[in-house]
Amino acid sequence: MNREVIYETKGMRATDGAGVQLVRVFGNRTTDIYDPFLMLDAFDSKDKRDYSAGFPMHPHRGIETVSFLCKGEMTHRDHLGIEATIYDGEAQWLTAGSGAEHEEMPGGERILGAQLWLNLPAKDKMSAPPAYHSITNKEIKEFKLEGGKLRLITGKYKNEEGWQGKYLPLDFYDIHLEANAKIEIPVREGWSAFVFTLLGEVTVGGKLISEKTAAKLGDGDRVLLETKESGAEILIYSSKRLDEPVAWYGPIVMNTHEEIRQAFEELNAGTFIKERADYSN
Repeated sequence: MNREVIYETKGMRATDGAGVQLVRVFGNRTTDIYDPFLMLDAFDSKDKRDYSAGFPMHPHRGIETVSFLCKGEMTHRDHLGIEATIYDGEAQWLTAGSGAEHEEMPGGERILGAQLWLNLPAKDKMSAPPAYHSITNKEIKEFKLEGGKLRLITGKYKNEEGWQGKYLPLDFYDIHLEANAKIEIPVREGWSAFVFTLLGEVTVGGKLISEKTAAKLGDGDRVLLETKESGAEILIYSSKRLDEPVAWYGPIVMNTHEEIRQAFEELNAGTFIKERADYSN
Protein backbone atom coordinates (compact mmCIF):
# COMPACT_ATOMS: atom_id res chain seq x y z
CA MET A 1 0.00 0.00 0.00
CA ASN A 2 1.30 3.45 -0.92
CA ARG A 3 1.88 5.83 1.94
CA GLU A 4 0.11 9.19 1.80
CA VAL A 5 1.18 12.52 3.29
CA ILE A 6 -0.59 13.09 6.61
CA TYR A 7 1.27 16.18 7.84
CA GLU A 8 3.50 18.86 6.32
CA THR A 9 6.07 21.11 7.99
CA LYS A 10 7.51 23.94 5.92
CA GLY A 11 10.99 25.03 6.94
CA MET A 12 11.50 28.53 8.35
CA ARG A 13 14.64 30.67 8.38
CA ALA A 14 16.52 30.58 11.69
CA THR A 15 19.96 31.22 13.21
CA ASP A 16 21.90 28.81 15.42
CA GLY A 17 25.42 28.13 16.61
CA ALA A 18 27.70 31.16 16.24
CA GLY A 19 25.33 32.78 13.75
CA VAL A 20 24.81 30.04 11.16
CA GLN A 21 21.88 30.79 8.85
CA LEU A 22 19.72 27.70 8.38
CA VAL A 23 16.21 26.44 7.75
CA ARG A 24 14.57 24.88 10.82
CA VAL A 25 12.08 22.35 9.53
CA PHE A 26 10.70 20.86 12.72
CA GLY A 27 11.53 20.80 16.43
CA ASN A 28 10.11 20.55 19.93
CA ARG A 29 6.51 21.22 18.92
CA THR A 30 6.30 18.20 16.62
CA THR A 31 7.92 15.45 18.69
CA ASP A 32 4.82 13.23 18.76
CA ILE A 33 4.06 13.66 15.05
CA TYR A 34 7.57 12.77 13.88
CA ASP A 35 8.58 10.41 16.75
CA PRO A 36 11.41 9.28 17.03
CA PHE A 37 12.73 12.23 14.99
CA LEU A 38 13.22 15.32 17.13
CA MET A 39 14.63 18.09 14.97
CA LEU A 40 15.53 18.66 11.35
CA ASP A 41 17.64 21.59 10.16
CA ALA A 42 18.60 22.26 6.54
CA PHE A 43 21.57 24.23 5.22
CA ASP A 44 21.66 25.89 1.80
CA SER A 45 23.95 28.83 1.10
CA LYS A 46 26.77 29.94 -1.18
CA ASP A 47 27.61 32.90 1.09
CA LYS A 48 30.35 31.85 3.53
CA ARG A 49 29.22 34.56 5.93
CA ASP A 50 26.09 32.46 6.50
CA TYR A 51 27.97 29.45 7.84
CA SER A 52 31.72 30.01 8.38
CA ALA A 53 31.34 30.75 12.14
CA GLY A 54 29.94 27.24 12.58
CA PHE A 55 28.80 25.55 15.75
CA PRO A 56 31.47 25.94 18.48
CA MET A 57 31.89 23.34 21.23
CA HIS A 58 28.56 22.51 22.86
CA PRO A 59 27.02 19.61 24.84
CA HIS A 60 24.42 16.97 23.97
CA ARG A 61 22.79 14.16 25.92
CA GLY A 62 20.09 11.63 25.15
CA ILE A 63 20.18 11.83 21.33
CA GLU A 64 22.06 10.92 18.17
CA THR A 65 22.74 13.50 15.46
CA VAL A 66 22.92 12.55 11.78
CA SER A 67 24.41 15.26 9.57
CA PHE A 68 24.36 14.88 5.78
CA LEU A 69 26.05 17.05 3.15
CA CYS A 70 25.07 17.10 -0.50
CA LYS A 71 27.61 19.89 -1.03
CA GLY A 72 30.32 21.36 1.16
CA GLU A 73 32.41 20.08 4.02
CA MET A 74 31.98 19.75 7.78
CA THR A 75 34.72 19.23 10.36
CA HIS A 76 33.74 17.50 13.59
CA ARG A 77 35.78 17.72 16.81
CA ASP A 78 34.74 16.28 20.17
CA HIS A 79 35.75 15.72 23.78
CA LEU A 80 36.93 12.21 22.89
CA GLY A 81 39.75 13.72 20.86
CA ILE A 82 38.18 12.77 17.51
CA GLU A 83 38.57 15.10 14.53
CA ALA A 84 37.07 14.18 11.17
CA THR A 85 35.87 16.00 8.05
CA ILE A 86 33.12 14.92 5.69
CA TYR A 87 32.69 16.14 2.10
CA ASP A 88 30.13 16.12 -0.76
CA GLY A 89 27.68 13.23 -0.39
CA GLU A 90 28.91 12.07 3.03
CA ALA A 91 27.42 12.02 6.52
CA GLN A 92 28.48 12.00 10.16
CA TRP A 93 26.79 10.20 13.04
CA LEU A 94 27.27 11.32 16.64
CA THR A 95 25.94 9.25 19.51
CA ALA A 96 25.73 11.73 22.38
CA GLY A 97 24.37 9.11 24.78
CA SER A 98 25.29 9.88 28.40
CA GLY A 99 27.01 13.09 27.36
CA ALA A 100 29.16 14.50 24.57
CA GLU A 101 30.72 17.81 23.72
CA HIS A 102 31.49 18.57 20.09
CA GLU A 103 31.84 21.29 17.51
CA GLU A 104 30.89 21.35 13.83
CA MET A 105 32.61 23.75 11.47
CA PRO A 106 31.18 24.02 7.92
CA GLY A 107 33.24 24.98 4.89
CA GLY A 108 33.42 24.87 1.13
CA GLU A 109 32.04 27.12 -1.62
CA ARG A 110 28.49 25.99 -0.88
CA ILE A 111 26.89 24.30 2.11
CA LEU A 112 23.86 22.16 1.25
CA GLY A 113 22.56 19.45 3.53
CA ALA A 114 20.55 18.58 6.61
CA GLN A 115 21.02 17.57 10.23
CA LEU A 116 18.60 15.23 11.97
CA TRP A 117 18.26 14.64 15.71
CA LEU A 118 17.29 11.03 16.38
CA ASN A 119 15.94 10.25 19.84
CA LEU A 120 17.53 7.53 21.97
CA PRO A 121 15.33 5.02 23.82
CA ALA A 122 15.02 5.79 27.54
CA LYS A 123 16.99 2.68 28.45
CA ASP A 124 19.99 3.88 26.41
CA LYS A 125 20.10 7.59 27.18
CA MET A 126 22.52 7.28 30.10
CA SER A 127 24.07 3.90 29.30
CA ALA A 128 25.12 4.58 25.68
CA PRO A 129 28.73 5.83 25.60
CA PRO A 130 29.45 8.80 23.32
CA ALA A 131 30.75 7.77 19.90
CA TYR A 132 31.34 9.20 16.42
CA HIS A 133 31.39 7.72 12.91
CA SER A 134 32.01 9.32 9.50
CA ILE A 135 29.85 7.71 6.81
CA THR A 136 32.09 8.19 3.79
CA ASN A 137 31.30 7.76 0.11
CA LYS A 138 33.17 4.44 0.16
CA GLU A 139 30.54 3.06 2.56
CA ILE A 140 27.50 4.44 0.73
CA LYS A 141 25.90 2.08 -1.79
CA GLU A 142 24.26 3.60 -4.86
CA PHE A 143 21.32 2.18 -6.82
CA LYS A 144 20.08 3.16 -10.26
CA LEU A 145 16.44 4.16 -10.50
CA GLU A 146 14.38 4.81 -13.61
CA GLY A 147 15.00 8.53 -13.91
CA GLY A 148 17.41 8.88 -11.04
CA LYS A 149 19.42 7.19 -8.30
CA LEU A 150 19.19 6.24 -4.64
CA ARG A 151 22.10 6.45 -2.21
CA LEU A 152 21.83 4.32 0.93
CA ILE A 153 23.28 6.51 3.70
CA THR A 154 22.28 4.25 6.60
CA GLY A 155 20.14 1.18 7.20
CA LYS A 156 18.64 -1.12 4.60
CA TYR A 157 17.28 -0.77 1.06
CA LYS A 158 15.55 -3.88 -0.29
CA ASN A 159 18.10 -6.65 0.45
CA GLU A 160 21.12 -4.36 0.69
CA GLU A 161 22.49 -3.05 3.97
CA GLY A 162 24.53 0.03 4.77
CA TRP A 163 26.13 1.38 7.92
CA GLN A 164 23.82 1.35 10.94
CA GLY A 165 23.81 2.80 14.45
CA LYS A 166 23.62 0.60 17.54
CA TYR A 167 20.49 1.82 19.31
CA LEU A 168 17.58 2.86 17.11
CA PRO A 169 17.58 1.61 13.49
CA LEU A 170 17.44 4.25 10.77
CA ASP A 171 16.83 3.81 7.05
CA PHE A 172 18.10 6.99 5.41
CA TYR A 173 17.96 7.41 1.61
CA ASP A 174 19.36 10.26 -0.49
CA ILE A 175 17.33 10.21 -3.72
CA HIS A 176 18.13 12.18 -6.88
CA LEU A 177 15.38 12.37 -9.50
CA GLU A 178 15.47 13.80 -12.99
CA ALA A 179 12.58 15.79 -14.47
CA ASN A 180 9.39 13.83 -15.22
CA ALA A 181 10.46 10.85 -13.11
CA LYS A 182 8.08 8.49 -11.33
CA ILE A 183 9.34 5.90 -8.86
CA GLU A 184 8.08 3.81 -5.92
CA ILE A 185 10.44 3.52 -2.96
CA PRO A 186 9.93 0.73 -0.39
CA VAL A 187 9.54 1.89 3.22
CA ARG A 188 9.38 -0.64 6.04
CA GLU A 189 5.79 -1.22 7.12
CA GLY A 190 5.00 -0.03 10.63
CA TRP A 191 7.94 2.38 10.79
CA SER A 192 7.62 6.13 11.30
CA ALA A 193 8.73 7.83 8.08
CA PHE A 194 8.96 11.23 6.45
CA VAL A 195 10.20 12.76 3.20
CA PHE A 196 12.23 15.98 3.06
CA THR A 197 12.58 17.97 -0.15
CA LEU A 198 16.16 19.22 0.01
CA LEU A 199 16.11 20.62 -3.53
CA GLY A 200 13.14 21.15 -5.81
CA GLU A 201 9.54 20.11 -5.41
CA VAL A 202 8.13 16.60 -5.67
CA THR A 203 4.73 14.93 -5.64
CA VAL A 204 4.60 12.50 -2.70
CA GLY A 205 1.76 10.00 -2.75
CA GLY A 206 -0.16 12.30 -5.07
CA LYS A 207 0.44 15.49 -3.05
CA LEU A 208 2.78 18.25 -4.27
CA ILE A 209 5.42 19.09 -1.64
CA SER A 210 7.44 22.28 -2.06
CA GLU A 211 11.18 22.64 -1.47
CA LYS A 212 12.54 22.58 2.13
CA THR A 213 9.41 20.85 3.45
CA ALA A 214 9.03 17.72 5.57
CA ALA A 215 6.10 15.45 4.70
CA LYS A 216 5.13 12.90 7.37
CA LEU A 217 3.91 9.68 5.79
CA GLY A 218 0.95 7.54 6.84
CA ASP A 219 0.82 3.75 6.91
CA GLY A 220 2.01 1.56 4.05
CA ASP A 221 5.03 -0.24 2.66
CA ARG A 222 6.11 2.14 -0.12
CA VAL A 223 5.96 5.76 -1.23
CA LEU A 224 5.36 7.10 -4.75
CA LEU A 225 7.58 10.02 -5.81
CA GLU A 226 7.02 12.06 -8.97
CA THR A 227 8.75 15.09 -10.45
CA LYS A 228 7.49 17.45 -13.14
CA GLU A 229 9.47 19.93 -15.25
CA SER A 230 12.57 19.89 -13.05
CA GLY A 231 14.54 17.39 -11.02
CA ALA A 232 14.73 17.15 -7.25
CA GLU A 233 16.80 15.77 -4.36
CA ILE A 234 14.71 14.06 -1.70
CA LEU A 235 15.73 12.61 1.65
CA ILE A 236 13.68 9.78 3.18
CA TYR A 237 14.09 8.89 6.85
CA SER A 238 12.33 6.00 8.60
CA SER A 239 12.69 4.38 12.01
CA LYS A 240 10.70 2.85 14.86
CA ARG A 241 8.45 5.04 17.00
CA LEU A 242 9.41 5.15 20.67
CA ASP A 243 6.15 6.42 22.18
CA GLU A 244 8.07 7.63 25.23
CA PRO A 245 7.77 10.98 27.05
CA VAL A 246 10.07 13.72 25.79
CA ALA A 247 11.65 16.35 28.04
CA TRP A 248 13.74 18.74 25.95
CA TYR A 249 15.71 21.83 26.78
CA GLY A 250 18.35 23.22 24.43
CA PRO A 251 20.82 20.48 23.43
CA ILE A 252 19.57 17.96 26.03
CA VAL A 253 16.68 15.54 25.37
CA MET A 254 15.61 13.22 28.18
CA ASN A 255 12.34 11.70 29.43
CA THR A 256 11.63 13.78 32.56
CA HIS A 257 12.14 17.36 33.69
CA GLU A 258 14.14 16.02 36.65
CA GLU A 259 16.61 14.44 34.21
CA ILE A 260 16.92 17.77 32.40
CA ARG A 261 17.58 19.58 35.69
CA GLN A 262 20.22 17.01 36.62
CA ALA A 263 21.96 17.41 33.24
CA PHE A 264 22.32 21.17 33.68
CA GLU A 265 23.45 20.81 37.28
CA GLU A 266 26.18 18.47 36.02
CA LEU A 267 27.15 20.93 33.30
CA ASN A 268 27.55 23.65 35.92
CA ALA A 269 29.49 21.32 38.22
CA GLY A 270 31.80 20.01 35.49
CA THR A 271 30.55 16.42 35.89
CA PHE A 272 28.47 16.19 32.71
CA ILE A 273 30.94 14.10 30.68
CA LYS A 274 31.01 10.48 31.83
CA GLU A 275 33.56 9.21 29.29
CA ARG A 276 36.60 11.30 28.41
CA ALA A 277 39.43 10.89 25.95
CA ASP A 278 42.29 8.61 26.95
CA TYR A 279 45.64 10.15 25.96
CA SER A 280 47.74 7.66 27.95
CA ASN A 281 49.04 5.83 24.84
